[in-house]
Amino acid sequence: MNKIDTNAFLIAAPKSNSGKTMITLGLMQAFVNRGLKVQPFKCGPDYIDPMHHTKIAGQPSYNLDMWMADKNHVQEIFNQNASSSKVSIAEGVMGLFDGAQKDVGSSAAVARLLDLPVILVVDASSTAYSVAPLLYGFKNFDKSVDLAGVIFNKVAGESHFQFLKEAAIDAEVPVLGYMPRDQRLAIESRHLGLHLPGENQNREIVDVAADLLEKHVDIDLLMEITKKEIQSSTNQNIDVKKRLKIALAYDEAFNFSYQANRDVLAELGELLEFSPLNDEELPQADLLWLPGGYPELFADKLSSNVKMKQAIANYINDGKVLIAECGGMMYLGKNIITKEGETYSMTGVFDFDTSFENMKLHLGYRDLNGCDINIKGHEFHYSNLIGEEKAGTAYKAKTARGLDVEMPVFRKKNCWASYMHLYLGERVRMLELLKELGL
Repeated sequence: MNKIDTNAFLIAAPKSNSGKTMITLGLMQAFVNRGLKVQPFKCGPDYIDPMHHTKIAGQPSYNLDMWMADKNHVQEIFNQNASSSKVSIAEGVMGLFDGAQKDVGSSAAVARLLDLPVILVVDASSTAYSVAPLLYGFKNFDKSVDLAGVIFNKVAGESHFQFLKEAAIDAEVPVLGYMPRDQRLAIESRHLGLHLPGENQNREIVDVAADLLEKHVDIDLLMEITKKEIQSSTNQNIDVKKRLKIALAYDEAFNFSYQANRDVLAELGELLEFSPLNDEELPQADLLWLPGGYPELFADKLSSNVKMKQAIANYINDGKVLIAECGGMMYLGKNIITKEGETYSMTGVFDFDTSFENMKLHLGYRDLNGCDINIKGHEFHYSNLIGEEKAGTAYKAKTARGLDVEMPVFRKKNCWASYMHLYLGERVRMLELLKELGL
């Protein structure tokens, strides 16, 4: 293994909604504008932010999640991808030390594991010198986490920045600069976070952010303090007796896929993308995968594509293997009921409706055990199930704290469906599930 000289850092914040994503995307764009190859990462289980990362950096963004995967896997994922880029940027999750239990699986835990310097983004919209004790606390709470610098967000102007700069100097945290308040940076929220890439001129907003960061942040200093030596590694192929044909749904309605999952599927065989929205036939495949997404936003079009609905129902009835996650599971029910009460028919494989009326957030890590499998993943949805479909009793789900949680797994022949977004980037987990389903 060779050691590679590069740059790498983790962007974190004291709390959620501090501006991590905007600063991350703006910096990625700034580095791309300089002609540098950028490798993005995301701490935690989120699948929306990586879609934005990929759009900006032109490189697949990988999740670094120390609860859904073990330390060796996270280290391997990071080294494999960071070693081929000039700048690697990991966007944190929630507050720096917020984990499943205390700081377990937090951004701080990822920074410690990968020896990444942390750049703290602080929302300064309603404060000034009072950020000094905040910065001092984050710097000194855990000396094994390298707080390398701070970028202030939503700063009123140079006068405001001087107060903040003096506070950072007194807290002995290097000041990299600031992002000013600017109405052009406003992004409307929807569902899990930002709009999907390409919507509402998000690229133009990111360009504005990059220009502002070039003007108000010392990016050359950022490069100087984030130099890192990475040990390169190459992916070890799986010994697979049978090369599979794998059909993966990918369109505007179904697009929540962890990149590590896609990598393992590609190693297992030929990965073919298809669109339940636009195609009328399925590819010839040994395995059909319906990931999560926003099927409720495209329920009318999904409902109208009768040939695709029938093709999927026939595929399952023929005993072929299908895995459905969250939105994919909704598509396999009888109907999707929108928050306005409109009903749209789906494939009807399972005897339940998915309703967005009286929406309630279901959120958290899930540890699923049953038969000979143990799978970890994440649940995040607002819909509720209505119907008489019986769940597979062999599967038991627990939270990150080990508490029992209701999250049904539905089985029909070799079809496996649940609300869970599966993390199967660790190859053994993928192989366990496929073996359970007869592959």
